[in-house]
Amino acid sequence: MSKHASTSHAISLNPANGQVFAEYPFEQADDLERSLARAAAGFKTWRKTPVSARAEQLRKMAQALRHNAETMAQMITAEMGKPIVQARAEVEKCAVTCEWYAEHGPAMLAPEKTPVENDKAYIDYLPLGSILAVMPWNFPIWQVMRGAIPMILAGNTYVLKHAPNVMGCAYLLRDAWAQAGLPDGVFEVINVGNEGVSTAIADPRIAAVAVTGSVRAGSAIAAQAGAALKKCVLELGGSDPFIVLADADLDEAVKAAMVGRFQNSGQICVAAKRIIVEEAVLPAFTEKFVAAVKALKVGDPLVDANYVGPMARYDLRDELDGQVQATLSEGATLLLGGHKLEGEGNYYAPTILADVRPGMTSFKEELFGPVASLIVAQDAEHAVELANDSEFGLAGSVWTADDNKARAIAARLETGGVFINGYTASDARVPIGGVKKSGFGRELSHFGIREFCNAQTVWLDRR
Repeated sequence: MSKHASTSHAISLNPANGQVFAEYPFEQADDLERSLARAAAGFKTWRKTPVSARAEQLRKMAQALRHNAETMAQMITAEMGKPIVQARAEVEKCAVTCEWYAEHGPAMLAPEKTPVENDKAYIDYLPLGSILAVMPWNFPIWQVMRGAIPMILAGNTYVLKHAPNVMGCAYLLRDAWAQAGLPDGVFEVINVGNEGVSTAIADPRIAAVAVTGSVRAGSAIAAQAGAALKKCVLELGGSDPFIVLADADLDEAVKAAMVGRFQNSGQICVAAKRIIVEEAVLPAFTEKFVAAVKALKVGDPLVDANYVGPMARYDLRDELDGQVQATLSEGATLLLGGHKLEGEGNYYAPTILADVRPGMTSFKEELFGPVASLIVAQDAEHAVELANDSEFGLAGSVWTADDNKARAIAARLETGGVFINGYTASDARVPIGGVKKSGFGRELSHFGIREFCNAQTVWLDRR
């Protein structure tokens, strides 16, 4: 447990200076009961609200997000250390996604005709009920909204259990939904510990569960959801391969690897973590990549020019440093960084490990921080083997001038997404989710909005 963790309070601590600035006592059983009751009551009304009216609510939420954007961005930065420019972009991404679903979502929920002999069958997409969402701290506004937007548009109500170090962001979101005019009970926030989560999962008023987080947390929550016969969607850890072949545009690949690995101080599930480079271009790529990472500005996340801020939690920085030192002891080469930064705040030096091989710690484990691992591949075939040699399967990138080769490689990668000549990202227009220990189910696009719907078959006059 972190030296700042508590079993009785959610604590907001600024990782840039180590100072606690807010504490929120965990709710008691009566508080949880009231939240679940409000969500259940809200569902009875919200499910009857026309989809067009729900879509209009999303447009109003986009306005509320933009109205409160700076307050939200400042809270993101204060609670988990995200550089302020990236925090502002996170809030804007949520507003854009509200507008996208308001425009395109209703068609995804429209009854779908199905060819049968009398041409009188269709599939209706109906809401399930109140959805419990257990969310992480690394994108404290976006991770919540990318699930909440389609779930709420579909007619469900949303019960947020946020990470305890970003409860300030949770309450700002609740207030923004209220400002947008969302009816009571449609977006609820519960501040509970593990016992409260278990109670909520077992409660018959919770219809399903969504989790974004670690493999350990996802496995535990999925087991409880399964015992209660409730659907869950899991988006868990990742160790995404970033494949650079000999014919790639190295300058573009280096820029993308830098952003894909060091954005949000490296604290992203879908990120370039294992950089697999074909042997012929490894020296040139390495030289350019080291220079690009050296140029990154590290420091106060409230300064616009700083690209890398502090890590969100002190215990996670200790864990990351342990993984780096273990990898070096296993034979990797340190090209840059490899240590905690001295002074105030929870900073870790941007780090590049070279000569990383299968079996080493940074190859087989997820490193959730500003550390890149360089891995040599003999050729494209070997690159695919290395990429798939992982218990994770969230996403991956392929860099090559040959689109046909890239598509062929994509079809062989054991990941939920593949980005060709681009770094991995989440976007409302395409689904996100993983395979293997990265989880199951999908968020975003029409796949995400239907995950928490009852696909009800309606067949008239079947004789």
